[in-house]
Formats: sequence, structure tokens, C-alpha cells
Amino acid sequence: MNRTTAVEVQVYGAEERCASCVNLPSAQETASWLEAALGRKFGEQIRVRYIDIHHPEQEAEDAVFVKRVIEEDMWYPVVVIDGEVVGEGNPKLKRIQEKLEQLGLRPV
Repeated sequence: MNRTTAVEVQVYGAEERCASCVNLPSAQETASWLEAALGRKFGEQIRVRYIDIHHPEQEAEDAVFVKRVIEEDMWYPVVVIDGEVVGEGNPKLKRIQEKLEQLGLRPV
């Protein structure tokens, strides 16, 4: 399958780490790590975007999911691809890669 646009991997989080995640990378560090790891495998087919759940500059569609993260007390970082949560707290690279491949992405 040839895609004309990159698939966006959204990483929702905050500067502070949740109490259960203090020994894990921050949400921003996770976004950077995913960008590097997924970029090596999928190249230009993916785009990683970090969304701060406490920052007021969110797009309208982000605000809806931000509200869910806060109301449901989700463990961040929360990784979302194509509207589906594929990782929460300590996201697994294998699960994220599987979702991208389900969407038709192939390693470069």
C-alpha cells in the first residue's frame, strides 16, 4: 500500500511524570525516542507529534483526547495512532510497530 501522507503517532503527556512512572522516561523523551526508532524503520511514512496535556495551544481535535486522558486518569505518555490507544505509561515499541504495519506501512 502506498500512502501519500505520513501516519501521525501522537504522544500525549506532561512535563511532570505520573507518580507510578517516576523511573520511566518522560513523555517528551518517549516522543523523541519513538521518532528516532520509528524513523529508522519507516522513514518518511511516519510523523511523531508530542501534545502537552496541560498546554493551552492544543488543536481542537487534541483537546477532546486531552480531556479523556485527564478524566480517565490515564498513565502518560499515552501513544495514539489512527484514533487508537496503542500504549500507555510505558509504551511498547513492538505494539506500535504492529499498528503501523496494520495501517499498511512497510519498513524502508
